[in-house]
Amino acid sequence: MNQSKIQEMIDAYIQAELDVLSGKSVVLNGKSMTTEDLGEIRKGRHEWEARLNQANRPRGPKLARFG
Repeated sequence: MNQSKIQEMIDAYIQAELDVLSGKSVVLNGKSMTTEDLGEIRKGRHEWEARLNQANRPRGPKLARFG
């Protein structure tokens, strides 16, 4: 998955978090969520943020040190 799609997912989770905090019920990934699901929403956001951090990590050659 590319970085822009990952960012879209993070943005969706942030919007769901804001909506739930304002008392709305939201549907995320086909599941209806309310204030009781706030922890689950935040967990999902953290997972997507970790994916974005991993995607942004530089991928250069690995260096080995020999004795």
